[in-house]
Amino acid sequence: MNFDETIDRRNTNSAKWDGMAAATGVTAPDAIAMWVADMDFRAADFLQDAVQGLIEKANYGYFTGEQSMKEAVSWWMKNRHGWDADPEAMTSTGGLGNGIAICLHTYTDPGDEVIIFTPVYHEFTVKINKTGRVVKESPLVIDNGIYRMDLAALEASLTGREKVVLFCSPHNPAGRVWTRDELRALADFCVRHDLLLISDEIHHDLVLPGFTHTPLPVAAPEIMDRLVMMTSASKTFNIAGARLGVVTIPDETLRKPFAGAVRGIDLSPNLLGCVLSEAAYSPRGAQWVDALTGYLDTNRQIFLDGMAQIPGLSAMPMQSTYLAWVGFANTGMDMDEVIRRVKGDARIAPSIGADFGSGGEFYLRFNIATSKAQLQEAVARLQNAFSDLQ
Repeated sequence: MNFDETIDRRNTNSAKWDGMAAATGVTAPDAIAMWVADMDFRAADFLQDAVQGLIEKANYGYFTGEQSMKEAVSWWMKNRHGWDADPEAMTSTGGLGNGIAICLHTYTDPGDEVIIFTPVYHEFTVKINKTGRVVKESPLVIDNGIYRMDLAALEASLTGREKVVLFCSPHNPAGRVWTRDELRALADFCVRHDLLLISDEIHHDLVLPGFTHTPLPVAAPEIMDRLVMMTSASKTFNIAGARLGVVTIPDETLRKPFAGAVRGIDLSPNLLGCVLSEAAYSPRGAQWVDALTGYLDTNRQIFLDGMAQIPGLSAMPMQSTYLAWVGFANTGMDMDEVIRRVKGDARIAPSIGADFGSGGEFYLRFNIATSKAQLQEAVARLQNAFSDLQ
C-alpha cells in the first residue's frame, strides 16, 4: 500500500494518460492528467493475486463464478454500508454506464424526461441523449459553500413528462455526501410524483474521514418498489477496465423487466470482472480502502490548501471521492483564459466544468488520486499559472 510511489502510466494504453491529448488537447511531454476519474496507484496486491490465480488455472472459458461475486458484493454492502443487499436481486452489467442505458430503455420511452441534479457527472446527459430521452436539469444551489437539492423549485417546474430521477450519491463532481434527511426528502419526492429513482452510488466507498455514506435502501426502505441501485468495485479499486457493474433492484416486479432486457441482448458478465470484484470485496480490500481514503484525505488537504493560496479561486469542501471541484468565477477572467492558463501554462488536463451541466460553467474538476509528489507539482504549476493574482 505504497501510495507515494509515482507510477508512469504513459504507453500502457491508459485512457487517462495515453488518451489525454486527444480528449483534452493537452500535449506537453510533461503534462499531468487530472481529468478522467481513474487513479494513478499501482493495483493492490490482492487484485494481482486474483489475476495470478486465474493465470495459474489456465482456463479462460465459460465460468460459474457470478454467484460467488454477488455474495461478495452482499457481504461488502452489509459490512461496509449496513445494507442487506440480496444477491438474488442483483444483475450484472457491462459497467454502470451500460446499466443506466439499459434502465432508460427498460423503464422509459423516447421523449420521456429524466431529471438530473446539475452540475453532475457528464455521462448522465450523454446516456440520456443517446437513448433518445430528454434531459431535465434541476440546478443544485450552493448553501454555506456546499451543494443542496432545491426540491421545491423542481416541484414547481414539473410538467408530467418526467419519468425518472437519475441521482449521483455521493455527488460527482463536488464530492457531496448526502445526509439521510436529504435522501429521505428525495425519496418522498419520487413517491409523490410517481418517479423511478436510479441511484448511481459508484463512489460510495471513497468517503473521507468524518463523513458517512448512507445507501438509499438504508435511508428510505419504503421506496423499494421504485428504486434501482447502481454499484461497482470499479472506482474504489481502479478496475474500470474490467467493465462490470452490479444493478440491484430489491422489488421483484420492478426487477423482472430489467433482467429480461439484459437477457434479451444476451449480456453476460465477464470472467475478469467477476474475479477482480470478488477479490476486491473482501477483508483485504476493506483494509486497503481504509488506507486509501486516509491518503486521499491528505491529498485533499494539500490540494485545497494550495488552491486557497490563489486569490479568486473557490474550491468546494471535499467530503468524498478524489475529485476536487474548483471555481474560477471570482478571478476576473473568462473561462477561456482560465482554461488556457491551466492547460497551456500549467500543462495540466482537468475536466471542464461546463460539461457537467448548468452551474458548472465557471468550474474545473481536478483528479487528486495520485502520488503526493505529483500532486504537489500540479499545485505549484497552478499557483505559478495564476501568480499575477497573488
